[in-house]
Amino acid sequence: MGDQFEVLVKPRDALSFRAGEITSVSQVLAAETVFLDAGKGLRASEEKLRKAFGTEDPLEVAKVILTKGTLQLTAEQRREMVEDKRRQIVSFISRQCVDPKTNLPHPPARIEQAMKEIHYSIDPFTDAGEQAAEVIKLLRPVLPLKTERVSVAVRIPAQHATKIYGTVKGFGTIRSEEWLADGSWQAVVEMPAGMYGPFLEKLGEKTRGELEAKLAK
Repeated sequence: MGDQFEVLVKPRDALSFRAGEITSVSQVLAAETVFLDAGKGLRASEEKLRKAFGTEDPLEVAKVILTKGTLQLTAEQRREMVEDKRRQIVSFISRQCVDPKTNLPHPPARIEQAMKEIHYSIDPFTDAGEQAAEVIKLLRPVLPLKTERVSVAVRIPAQHATKIYGTVKGFGTIRSEEWLADGSWQAVVEMPAGMYGPFLEKLGEKTRGELEAKLAK
């Protein structure tokens, strides 16, 4: 079994780095040091770094670890990130859905209580909009919700098509789809109207803007 290399990071900045929102590695690191065991303060030697990464520059090594490694959180960090994500999901549902009896938004406290009833497990690393779409489906049996829905026609180039499928599906229901001769993928996706903006933003982020999307009739 080979060596395991670790770096200490600021969790939120590490997520932003992976999402492409932050490009500076030093901004993400809590310490510009590569460890074999951060908990014990055991640093990796320059020789081990050169052998494993071809460089002894801690920032270059950290960039590889941040990109390909696993982000580990303390229990407290994870709790804080889950609660923050919960607030984002609740806020999203409160903005996008109404009580069909009154056509008024449900109070956030009522949405939170309903989420407890369905025992939804929040993922701190997954986009709040994607999770909100799933939560809305699960909440309907315990909390009356009405959302305006739209159909979106989307076309994804071949180089992004296979890896983007799950993201698209997470935002709504795929009504039709087709793989084209050039390897690109096109589909019509039905989703809550309020998801359209976050949908475009997420797909634009993942494809670097290389997509076509418009409201379908």
